[in-house]
Amino acid sequence: MATMFRYPVFPHLQDSRDPGLSLSPGRSVMAEPDFLEGDCDQLIKPKKLINPVKNSRNHQDLHRELLMNQKRGLAPQNKPELQKVLEKRKREQVLKAQKEEQEAHKKRSDLEIELMKRQQKLEQLELEQQKNEEEQENTPEFVKMKSNLRRTKQETDGEERTT
Repeated sequence: MATMFRYPVFPHLQDSRDPGLSLSPGRSVMAEPDFLEGDCDQLIKPKKLINPVKNSRNHQDLHRELLMNQKRGLAPQNKPELQKVLEKRKREQVLKAQKEEQEAHKKRSDLEIELMKRQQKLEQLELEQQKNEEEQENTPEFVKMKSNLRRTKQETDGEERTT
C-alpha cells in the first residue's frame, strides 16, 4: 500500500506561528474545480485562441531558421567582441561624418553674421523703446508734467548761457 505524502508541500508555512497558514497533508496548492467532469455537458468549454502570428508561414520559417542557427552556434547574439567593437566604431564614424556635413551646411558667411548682429541690436533697441513707452504710460500725470517743466527750464537756461 502506498502511503500518502506526510510532509507539507511548503515547510516554511508549517513553521509559522499562525496555524491557519499551514497546509494539511492531503491538501494541494492548486484550486479545486467547482464542477465535476461528468456535469459539464451543458457548459461551454473554452477553446484555446489561435495566434495569427505563430500560424503565419513567415513566422514559422523564421522560427525554424533561428532554431537551426542556434543548434549550429550561429546565433546573432554570439558575435565576437572584436566584431562588436569594430561595428560600434564604424557607427560612430558615420554619425560623426553626418554631424560634420550638417555643420558645414550651417556655417554662415561673414555677411550673414554681420546681418544677424545688426538684427539683434535692432531688436534690443525696439525692446528698450517699448519698455520706455510702457513706463511713461504707467507713470502718473503730475510726474510727466514735472519732467516737462524741468526740460523746458533746462532749455531756457541753455539759451541764456549761449547768449
